[in-house]
Amino acid sequence: MVDVRIAEDWKEILSAEFSKPYFEELVAFVKREYASGMVYPAGRNIFRAFDKCPFERLKVVIIGQDPYHGEGQANGLCFSVNEGVPFPPSLQNILKEVFDDVGKPVPASGELDRWAEQGVLLLNSVLTVRAQSAASHAGRGWEQFTDAVVRAIAERKQGVVYMLWGNYAQRKGAIADPTKNLILKAVHPSPLSAYRGFFGCRHFSATNAYLVSQGKEPIEW
Repeated sequence: MVDVRIAEDWKEILSAEFSKPYFEELVAFVKREYASGMVYPAGRNIFRAFDKCPFERLKVVIIGQDPYHGEGQANGLCFSVNEGVPFPPSLQNILKEVFDDVGKPVPASGELDRWAEQGVLLLNSVLTVRAQSAASHAGRGWEQFTDAVVRAIAERKQGVVYMLWGNYAQRKGAIADPTKNLILKAVHPSPLSAYRGFFGCRHFSATNAYLVSQGKEPIEW
């Protein structure tokens, strides 16, 4: 599984993780799952977040929880969906806030490659899921792996924006030093909570203002 597409700098940074016993067990489990039924995203896209946003270019971290488990939705980037797929509710709310915050019209496609390619790591905590079975691959080792990812970022980079939506993301991003980075927190963009503080959080303009203050290019949301 470690031969799937992943940027070379990430491959080097995470190489020690790939050889740990828990990860070897995780690989065996994921391979069995792909062999026995439908699993999302497609195998080649498991590490797509790391391939589209090399470590060297990383400026922003957005943390999701679980890949979408509906047909054709998950593509390896959190909150993103494949071209031509209807927007899930959380993505609708994210793009509504982008429009309200920075005036960027809601695009025709929910594929967020354009964000990733500008340095936004769209990281799910769990990188695979069984079709139509939410959180079916939770607790199998992915969380330990993605904790190591967040730790590597926190230890090796500063001046990063962490956009932490919901309690789960906030716990996972807690290792980041708020004196050396910008930590933005809000409720999750899900319809269950978006009206309690996601709408109006203005995280997208705040991110760009901070990046400019750090001498970096802002994100074209």
